[in-house]
Formats: sequence, structure tokens, C-alpha cells
Amino acid sequence: MAETLVKAPITADTMQGAHPFLETEKLADTPFLLPSPVMASRHPFPFDTPSSPSKLKHVSSINLGGTRIQLTSAVIIPFWIVLSSGVIIYNNYIFNNLNFRYPVFLVSWHLVFATIGTRILARTTRLLDATRDFKVSNDMYIRSILPIAVLFCGSLVLSNKAYLYLSVSFIQMLKAFTPVTILLISFSLRTQTPSRRLLLIVVSISLGVSMASYGELRFNAIGFGIQSLAIIFEASRLVMIEILLQGLKMDPLVSLHCYAPPCAVLTIILLLFSEGVTPFNIALTQVGFFHLMANAMLAFTLNVAAVWLVGVGGGLVLTLAGVFKDILLITGSVLIFGSLITSLQVVGYSIALIGLIVYKSITVKSK
Repeated sequence: MAETLVKAPITADTMQGAHPFLETEKLADTPFLLPSPVMASRHPFPFDTPSSPSKLKHVSSINLGGTRIQLTSAVIIPFWIVLSSGVIIYNNYIFNNLNFRYPVFLVSWHLVFATIGTRILARTTRLLDATRDFKVSNDMYIRSILPIAVLFCGSLVLSNKAYLYLSVSFIQMLKAFTPVTILLISFSLRTQTPSRRLLLIVVSISLGVSMASYGELRFNAIGFGIQSLAIIFEASRLVMIEILLQGLKMDPLVSLHCYAPPCAVLTIILLLFSEGVTPFNIALTQVGFFHLMANAMLAFTLNVAAVWLVGVGGGLVLTLAGVFKDILLITGSVLIFGSLITSLQVVGYSIALIGLIVYKSITVKSK
């Protein structure tokens, strides 16, 4: 579910011990991870960063009927884009089209499903072999894992709740500000040194997002505030991963295996206080068993796809894939949900995306 200095969309949106085949990276690369699975956000891997793809080739294949099929970027990247976009669109469909306006319940369901799913994969496949070498003491769990899990929960819940107030297209534009938030937090904690080039990029992205916000026809102050808090939680989580988990390495699936259980417990507790038992009573009748299972399976499959994704492309390739996915999401939001976008938003978002790509290209060249 960024630079988790532990290499390995959101989501992102993104949500992600030690993995023997992954290396740590600098926070500078964090902003450009693809979207986190569970989060379905702009960051494909909430806990990991793609790098050293040549060392990940063993995860870029699948075994079907005894035949090993090598997966290429031409297959994996489109597959990941479809899954990542699908999770976001599906969540929005459940919230607004099916009128099931209980984001905490849906996030909790995803995390419970992920907890069970990762345990099944650990017993039946080799995708989670790295967890056997990952030992966490009680002290480390309380001091490092739990604080990050709290931030992750906040990011997941708030980012999903924003869909109750804002369009998919506008939310994707706002998420472009996440890298800036990460940099600002890093500057304040002195984990990264400001430079003229970085500050120029910060200004350009900020300008672009501001233009996109000003041009929003259906601006909602509550939704804007919720999404802004979600970005702060997500950025703080990524920075804290660098500070608290230095030296640990995990891919998106191992991260999900580690964080899903505590996050599930935290969101269920929050669910009981914020939404009560109502969603439990109406979920099957209003959403239906099929949609609940399909939605959770789609989100979980995105996490599995993220493991293969990091093995087939470099950081810049994955960044461009994330940009392409966001453009498709914005287009899909207009065509499917009737979202309205203005020319000012197009110009502003374009400026923000250029800033993102320039920043990533600079970090790639500096390695």
C-alpha cells in the first residue's frame, strides 16, 4: 500500500520482514511510487520503492500448469494500470452509485480480506517467503510498526472518505501534491536538504495543483479538507517509514502481510465509533455479496500485481505509468461518472505532472 526506503501506487493508492532481493532507497524517490493497492491512491506501493529491477526478475513470472511464463513490462504495466484504476472506480461506484456511504467499513473489509489473503498466499505460494526472515520484536512493533499502521489507517480512511464529497478526477489532481508534502515534512525534520532545484519543483507542483483546485466547478470545502488530511497522513507515513524502518526491506505484498492485521484492528475499532453497526446490517442488501467479494479481490490482486510490477521497469518508467494511469482515471471519471473539468484544471494538472516527471528524472540521473 514512496520511499519506504524499503524498496519495492497506493496505492498507493496506494499500503506497504526484510526482503533479500530488495534494496533501500532515498526518500527522494518516494513520491513517485505507483499507487497503493489497498489505498488505491497515487502511490502504488505504500511501503516500497521500485529499484534494481534486475534483482527482481524472479517475481516477474508465473507458473501455469507446470509452465513458467515470463512476464514483461508490456504485460504487467497495462495490467497494473487497469487494476489500479479499477479499484478507485469500483470504490467510487459503491460509495456514490450504490449509495453505500460507509468508507471506514469498506476499508476495514479490504484489510480483513488482505489479512486472510496474505496468510493463504504464505502457505500456498512462494510470494511471501521473505516473511520467514522478517523478525519483529515487541519493542520494534510498538515503536515502529504500530505508529506507521496508525498513519496508514488515517490515509486509507480519509482518502476513501473524500470520494463522498469530491469527484475522482479532482481527487487525482490533488494527489499530485503528495510529493510536495513529503518534501516539506522531510525539510522540517532535516531528513532531506532543500535546494533551488527542489524548491522550484515544489513551487511548480504547488502552482499546478492550486490552478486545478481554483478551476474545480464542484469544489467542496469539506472534501478538500479531508483529502488534504489524507495527503498529510500518507506523506507522514512515508517519511516515518524512512526514519523508523531504516535497513528493512519489503515488497508490497510483504508489507501488506505485515501491516494489514494491525490496520484491520484499528479500522474496525474506528468503524464501531464512527459508523456503528449500520453498515453491517445493510452491506449485503445494498451492496451485495458479489460486489463486496469482487471489490476486495480486485484490491488484493492489485497488491500481487505490484510485486511483479517492480521487477519489470525502472523508476522513471513506473512514474510515467502512474501518470498515464491518472490521466486515464480523470478521463474515465468524465466519461463514466459525468465529472466536469475545466481548461484551467487541465493546464494546472499538466504543470504539476511536468514537475513530477522532472523531479523523478533528476533523481534517476543522480544515482
